[in-house]
Amino acid sequence: MSRFIPVDRQTDYLLPPSVDEWLPDDHLARFVVEVVEQLDLSALTRRYAGRGHKAHHPGVLLSLLVYGYATGVYSSRKIERATYDSVAFRYLAANTHPDHDTLATFRRRFLPELEQLFVQVLLLAREMKLLKLGTIALDGTKLKANASKHKALSYGHAKKLEAQLKAEVKALTQRAEAADRDDASDGMDIPAEIARREQRLAAIAEAKARIEARAEERDAVEQAAYQEKVAQRETQRSAGEKPRGRDPKPPTGGPRDKDQVNLTDPQSRIMPVTGKGFDQCYNAQAAVDTDTMLVTHVHVTQATNDKQQVMPLLTAWQGYPEALGRPTRLLADTGYFSAANVEACQAHDIEPLLAMKRDVHHLPVFERFAADPPAPDVADPVEQMAHRLKTRAGRALYALRKHTVEPVFGIIKHVMGFRQVSLRGLDKVSGEWRLATMAWNIKRMHRLTAG
Repeated sequence: MSRFIPVDRQTDYLLPPSVDEWLPDDHLARFVVEVVEQLDLSALTRRYAGRGHKAHHPGVLLSLLVYGYATGVYSSRKIERATYDSVAFRYLAANTHPDHDTLATFRRRFLPELEQLFVQVLLLAREMKLLKLGTIALDGTKLKANASKHKALSYGHAKKLEAQLKAEVKALTQRAEAADRDDASDGMDIPAEIARREQRLAAIAEAKARIEARAEERDAVEQAAYQEKVAQRETQRSAGEKPRGRDPKPPTGGPRDKDQVNLTDPQSRIMPVTGKGFDQCYNAQAAVDTDTMLVTHVHVTQATNDKQQVMPLLTAWQGYPEALGRPTRLLADTGYFSAANVEACQAHDIEPLLAMKRDVHHLPVFERFAADPPAPDVADPVEQMAHRLKTRAGRALYALRKHTVEPVFGIIKHVMGFRQVSLRGLDKVSGEWRLATMAWNIKRMHRLTAG
């Protein structure tokens, strides 16, 4: 036995142990505490009335959540258990043990405040000279909703169920009237059966109303697109040009039988998922700094495609502090391209590099090293951008996109394990996505300072 280190679990410490001594100096948990201590949490602390038992400090709860999301622990129950089992979580909690209800309530309660905290972390990164802000890459990823796609109800099926339930209610009412006349009963609780069906009818009516409201929004978008196409063709005819293709057909309004709503999370949407067909999801957007891979802006949308997601980014930057700076160039794939988006970027003094078609991989060697084409002698921003994308410098810049934002999504979803949201509803999911990306930023800052 002399070959082995002695095993002794009984000897007491000569001095009281300190959790501060149990973590390496460069541990991520220490860095999380350092960052949170530099944030202005007054918007959170003011929300505590000071009545009843003493509350856990918001800084402690925020640190636990940030470290939990950074290390793949999202469940409030698992975080509570980790404050007993994990040295890092015990250090973050200062040897206290907030229960899962406290953690879950804190997360739900302060989701709106996370927007300002997210910006504060970026400002801190700027002060630490970690965030440079020049070129940013924008992309979206599908996050699985906290709802099953099998819990969806289509408009066509809702109409069939509604007709069936109304017929059953009518039949049950007639049976109840017959039983009253004959003073006989077969043991069926007819009022309860009618009430159950009326309750389902009310739920179906609510679901149909949601689908019809969405259909109205879609009709407005489709009608505007139709009018724009008609106007373009009329302009071409007035100029003596013959429009290509057939005249566009006017959109058919109203809900369609395949339109559906999810009964668990009505604000989520069925979206295409890579390699899996379709799933109940949200479309999570992120703009990532190409130099540091720090996420500079996030938002969540219910739209399946990304065409309308440039303006929310540009608008959000207008509200950011001047000390944070402004990006000078935006990279995005072909899903974001439109003439309106190109013009909007230029109006905000941001140079757009939005792919106009699918990227061609493995260009022939002579094309890769060919001289740049001459610049167009026009002021059209789309033509100017198309020229930049064909130059060697433009191709090199655009290539940064897939080396920037896609790895960030990959790490968040496959290393940190954040593939599915825990909360329901667009606003809450937006807050949770901001929390996850803030955790990524702090984790990335820790890596940059260590590097």
